[in-house]
Amino acid sequence: MSWITLALLGAAIISIANISDKTVIHRYAKHPLTIPLMIGMAGTISGVISFMVAGIPLTANIETNTVALISGGFWGLSGVIMIRVLFNQEVSRTIPVTQSSPIFAALLSMTFLGEDISNLQWAGIILTVVGSVLISLQFRDVGTIFLDKSFYFLMFSALAFGASNVVGKYVLDDLPILYTHGLRMMGFGAVFLVFTLRAVPLNEVKRFFANRSPALVFVGVNEFITANVGLLILLRALAEGPASLVIALMGTRSLFVILYSTVITLLWRGSIGEQLSPRTILVKTFSAALIVIGIAAIAI
Repeated sequence: MSWITLALLGAAIISIANISDKTVIHRYAKHPLTIPLMIGMAGTISGVISFMVAGIPLTANIETNTVALISGGFWGLSGVIMIRVLFNQEVSRTIPVTQSSPIFAALLSMTFLGEDISNLQWAGIILTVVGSVLISLQFRDVGTIFLDKSFYFLMFSALAFGASNVVGKYVLDDLPILYTHGLRMMGFGAVFLVFTLRAVPLNEVKRFFANRSPALVFVGVNEFITANVGLLILLRALAEGPASLVIALMGTRSLFVILYSTVITLLWRGSIGEQLSPRTILVKTFSAALIVIGIAAIAI
């Protein structure tokens, strides 16, 4: 299977995890930190299991291990911000904005790796920003348009995610995929726990267990199976293909999210809190298409 197919498959699977997260947020969680806390717990456990199963390779050393943990830490910071915004925002508006991370990946590569950015790639950067802005625009009154404040947080989340992947590509040249995944998941989970381990969300998690809430099934399947499968596939693609191209293909997650959320809302209206009208579908699809086209241009 080619790295292109792997990247697209990973993006499609991770999109399912995003929809599942939004389902739990919309239907079960009362506190904005509850789901991030559960993700942090599951991520840490998954990381430890992956680390133990993989074993310590001969190529591992303090530098590569630290870099892998830092990569996971950046990824965790990105995820904390995204999930916090997702608590109050539609999933089909939130995820596409975070997929502007190749903008920052290109800029980071130019700054720290000395890579050149062509005019076509700069055009892609502009298209991606325009698509991100459009999908975050909301209409209050006739003739009044404003940029939702969550846009700025999501752009910072995209910066952290881009940094995570640029750093992650570096260690994949020396470390096995499963071992790298374990370290990244531990760094990811640690950041989530630092920001979310509070009394109120912890009590809500305890209530989920006491009441045998369906949220536990959603989170369990999502974090221990779906997310891990998708992430391992993406790491495989990142190990085999050029980082810029793989990160660009990760941006197709925005279209998968819009497709999934639209179909789910059509079948079960109100199930994930999505607004559905011809105008919103058109705006979201057009904006996401701009993001994907821009990302593709960045990767050329």
